[in-house]
Amino acid sequence: MPRRRGNGEGSIYQRKDGKWCAAATTPDGYRKVLYGTTREAVRRKLTGIQHSIDSGTYTDAAGLTLGKYLDQWLEEVVKPSVRRWTYLGYEVHVRLHIKPILGTVALDRLTPMHVQSMINRKLQEGLSPKSVKYIRGTLRTALNQAIRWGLLSRNAATMVELPKVSRYEIRPFTTDEARRFLAAIKGDRLEALYSVALTMGLRQGEALGLRWQDIDLDMGYIRVSKQLQRLDGKLQLVDLKTDRSRRTLVIPASIVDGLRQHKVRQAEERAATGNSVRRDDLVFTTPEGEPLEGTTVSRHFHRHLDQAGLSQRRFHDLRHSCATLLMVQGVSPRVVMDVLGHSEIAMTMNTYSHVIPELRRDAADRMEDLLTR
Repeated sequence: MPRRRGNGEGSIYQRKDGKWCAAATTPDGYRKVLYGTTREAVRRKLTGIQHSIDSGTYTDAAGLTLGKYLDQWLEEVVKPSVRRWTYLGYEVHVRLHIKPILGTVALDRLTPMHVQSMINRKLQEGLSPKSVKYIRGTLRTALNQAIRWGLLSRNAATMVELPKVSRYEIRPFTTDEARRFLAAIKGDRLEALYSVALTMGLRQGEALGLRWQDIDLDMGYIRVSKQLQRLDGKLQLVDLKTDRSRRTLVIPASIVDGLRQHKVRQAEERAATGNSVRRDDLVFTTPEGEPLEGTTVSRHFHRHLDQAGLSQRRFHDLRHSCATLLMVQGVSPRVVMDVLGHSEIAMTMNTYSHVIPELRRDAADRMEDLLTR
């Protein structure tokens, strides 16, 4: 026998075929029926739609295109809840990639085939699998919100085949390579920048976003709290994405000395150029005191690799080198996780799984030494 609705659940009922239903009256007087496989699923939909009606944000999927819905989602959900540079990433995905292909499709008529066609087309246009995966992720997030609002009963973006993303092979320095690199950059005006990235595992944006107020040279600490990003056509300091990324690190003694020398050199450059303005008090700048472009820093980094006779790798591999060198010295993965600002230790272990065999061998050698000593 179909169960009757419970107290406070509104007009929720179960049909003879077992499907659960709920009904709500929309602001224009129409009766909207919601469906689900369980009472709880229908109750959540009903609560969501009643909340949107009470708050004046209700929209009915009938006659609503995906493009119009995405515009509303960006304005009412994304913009108020995320940082500006995160919002801009979503907005670019919607404006340049999703809407031109699927914008005119009715929201409640969107199918997995529509989404799959968009994915295939973007790959044919030359976008990388990783970029296409991010675009699909934006659409999936937006459609999940539509489900919570009671506009959809399923997410078409979750039912597609995604392209395989080739994992970039990290190329950390060995101990000998790290020493050769440090020797090659000796005396360079950005020697301190490369040294900090290598020994403390900072991302490029984090290193370029360091301010002198973030560094205590007497106590030997660095507070990582900002990063340098290009927004609205200019380089700006922005907050880090997660709480775990905000961290305080101990500076190796040799790097403290390098930063002191860098500070003196920076003051001499400012005096020589007649520019006493200290924009954001950045630690690493051009000789004129302006923020450094990441592409410029990477280009100089590659030049130093050639000078040191080292194979080419990304600037980001300095961060990987820091983690790898710490782990092979027996530093706890939990400590490495804190140094890097990872949100979960699983991320640290998965990223640096190449070090695990060496750690196991070291553990076996130590056990052998303990038992036979």
